[in-house]
Amino acid sequence: MRITQGAFSFLPDLTEPQIRAQVQYCIDQGWAVSLEVTDDPHPRNTYWDMWGHPMFDNPDAAAVMLELAECRKVFGDRYIRVVAFDAGHGWESVRLSFIVNRPAEEPGFRLVRQEAGGRALRYATAPYAADRPSGNRYG
Repeated sequence: MRITQGAFSFLPDLTEPQIRAQVQYCIDQGWAVSLEVTDDPHPRNTYWDMWGHPMFDNPDAAAVMLELAECRKVFGDRYIRVVAFDAGHGWESVRLSFIVNRPAEEPGFRLVRQEAGGRALRYATAPYAADRPSGNRYG
């Protein structure tokens, strides 16, 4: 199952030149770019681990691409995403995020059904990967 989070997630994986072009667009807009990593891509898990520090005032995408290469060396078996933060007055939030690395196997999610009081039913999703301990979920 392919995880679909962020921009471009329904498209085929972006190539290196496409990633560089998107990062350059973010820099041209004046947004701070950062990299985040996780092995639990649940849709409600919005707090991924940050790789390094946010990259402010980059003149071009080369520094971000070097950091991405280093991040892939360490966390090549996990999800990595690029996040572009707009610190402009009135926004102060993420403007764009997209996945740039995925594990070889994406096990997906299961639907969990709970019965509640008064015949009410509640549903939630749980990732299959979370059955294994953190750091051992893929590969």
